[in-house]
Amino acid sequence: MIAEATKSEIKPRPYQSEAVDGIHAQLGHNRSTLLVMATGLGKTIVFANVVKSYMEWGRVLVLAHREELLGQAWRQLKAVTGCEADTEMGEYRANAYGAFRSRIVVGTIQTQVAGMAGKGRMTKFKPDEFSLLVIDEAHHSAARSYRRVIDYYSQNPKLKVLGVTATPDRADEKALGAIFDSVAYEFDIRDGIEDGWLVPISQQSVYVKGLDYSSVRTTAGDLNGADLARVLEFEETLHRIVSPTIELCGDKKTLIFAASLAQAERLTEILNRHKPDSAKWVHGGTPKEMRRDLFPEYAAGGFQYLVNVGVATEGFDEPSIEVVVMARPTKSRSLYAQMCGRGTRVLPGLIEEVEGPEGRKAIIAASDKPFLEVIDFVGNCGRHRLITSADILGGNYDDKIVERAKYNAEKKSADTGIPVDVIDELQIAEWQLEKEKREAVEAARRQKLKLRAQYSTAKINPFDVYGIEPWRERAWHKGRQPTEKQVGFLDRSGVDVSGLSFTHAQQLIKKLIEQRQNGGCSYKQAKVLTRYGYAPTEIGFEEAKGLISTIAENGWKRTG
Repeated sequence: MIAEATKSEIKPRPYQSEAVDGIHAQLGHNRSTLLVMATGLGKTIVFANVVKSYMEWGRVLVLAHREELLGQAWRQLKAVTGCEADTEMGEYRANAYGAFRSRIVVGTIQTQVAGMAGKGRMTKFKPDEFSLLVIDEAHHSAARSYRRVIDYYSQNPKLKVLGVTATPDRADEKALGAIFDSVAYEFDIRDGIEDGWLVPISQQSVYVKGLDYSSVRTTAGDLNGADLARVLEFEETLHRIVSPTIELCGDKKTLIFAASLAQAERLTEILNRHKPDSAKWVHGGTPKEMRRDLFPEYAAGGFQYLVNVGVATEGFDEPSIEVVVMARPTKSRSLYAQMCGRGTRVLPGLIEEVEGPEGRKAIIAASDKPFLEVIDFVGNCGRHRLITSADILGGNYDDKIVERAKYNAEKKSADTGIPVDVIDELQIAEWQLEKEKREAVEAARRQKLKLRAQYSTAKINPFDVYGIEPWRERAWHKGRQPTEKQVGFLDRSGVDVSGLSFTHAQQLIKKLIEQRQNGGCSYKQAKVLTRYGYAPTEIGFEEAKGLISTIAENGWKRTG
C-alpha cells in the first residue's frame, strides 16, 4: 500500500531550494528541463522534492541506468515524499494497475526497453497516467534507448520531463540542448567549493618515465580501452605508479581508478606487497555479495586503498575518501568529473548548521579532511588532450585560461612535489592572460592601432574595458538572450547590451558586482579612463573620480 506523504526528513540546502523553484518555473511553460548539479551536492534531494509536487497530478517515473543509483533514489524519495516506490527492474515488477500500486515507479532504462516481444516493459504502463518522467544521469539520454522511452511516455501531451546530470562533457551539452527545452538551474563543482558545500581540490602531477600514450587510439571520444590497458599493464609502469602513490598518500583513505582488470589486480598486488592487507580491488563482475561486504569494510577503514574498474564512477558515496588516484587517463570531462567527485564530499555532520560560505569553508579547512588530493600521472600524451582537475573546475573559463592553468598546475606540482590548489591556478591563469591582454592593448594604443571590437555594435567592448576574456558559452545557452533583469542591471551600469548573450551578460554582471564590493571604479568611470589610456582594474572608485575631474578640468585631455 502507498505510504502517506509526510513532511520531508531532509531539509533542503538554500541552493537546492533554488533549484526546485527553478525547475517548477521552467516546467510551468516548457515540456522538459535540465538540472545541472555536480556530484555530492544532492541532485536526488532536489528531484525528490519536485516529485513530491507532481505526485498530486499523476504517477511519477524515475529512470537510471544502474542498480546502485536506483537504490539511492528509492531511499531519498521515501525520505522526502513518505512514499515507498514500486521498482521495475529485472525480477522486480511494479504494479501497473490496481489499488496497491505506488504513485512512484523507479526503474532502469535497460528494463524499460527490454522484453514484451521487443516492445519493452515500458508498454505495460499507460503514458496518460504519468505526470513526470525523471531521468537521472541525463547525459546518457541522447542514446537511442532513452529516446525510445522518452518518446513512448511523451504520447501523454501533459507529461513533463526532468533531466538531472552532473557537469557534462562539452559534446554532451550540445546533445542535451537538443533534448531538453531549457536549463532550469546550474550549480557546478566550482560553485559547490566556493560556497562551502564541497571540499577544495588540490592536484598533484607525477611524471612517470616511459609512460607514453601517443600510440593509443581514440574510440568513441575517449582513449581506446585495449590500447590503454597495454600501456598501463606494463610492469615498470605499474611500479612507477605505486611507489609515488604510497609516498604521497601516507595513511590517507585512497580511491584508485584503473583502466583494466589486469591493471587493477596487479596494482592491488604491488600495493599489498609494500603495505600488507592495505588494498582490495573491485570491478563490474565482482559478485554483488562481495561488493556488499567490501564497500562497508572500506568505509569503516578496514583497508586503505580501493582499486576499482568502472564501479565507483557513479552511485558510490564515501565522504571519508581523502585521495583520488587517476591511474587511468581520460579525454572525457564527464568521466573525470565523476571520478573526482567521489572524493569532494565534506565529512558528515560538519556544515549543515553553519551559515554562510566563509563559515563553512573555515569549518572544512579545520577538519580532518580539509581538501581532496587528486594524483595524476603524466607522460607523453602525443596528440591527446587529457582531462585534469582544471577542466572540471574551469567550466565557464575560456579554453586558453584552462590550458594555462593546467600547464601551471602540472609544472608546479611535479617540480615541487607539493599539490596545488586548482581554483587558485585558474585565477592565476586568468590574471596572467588578462595582464597579457592589457599589455597588448596598451602596446597597440601606443602605436595608434585601431583594434576591432568583439561586439561591433557597441561603441566600447565591455570586455576590453576590464581586460577580461569572455566566458565560454555552454552549448545549451547558445543563442539565449539576456533576461530583462540582466538588461536592466547592465543598462543602469552604463553597459551597451547590443550583441551580448545571456552568458556574457551574466559574466559582466558578476564583474561589476565584484568591482563594487572591492571598491573598484564603476563601469562608467572605467569607460572614460580606458579612452584616456588608464588601466581601470587597478584604480579605485575615489581615485577614478579624482582622475576624471582632473581630465575634465584640463579640457578633456590627459595630463600625464
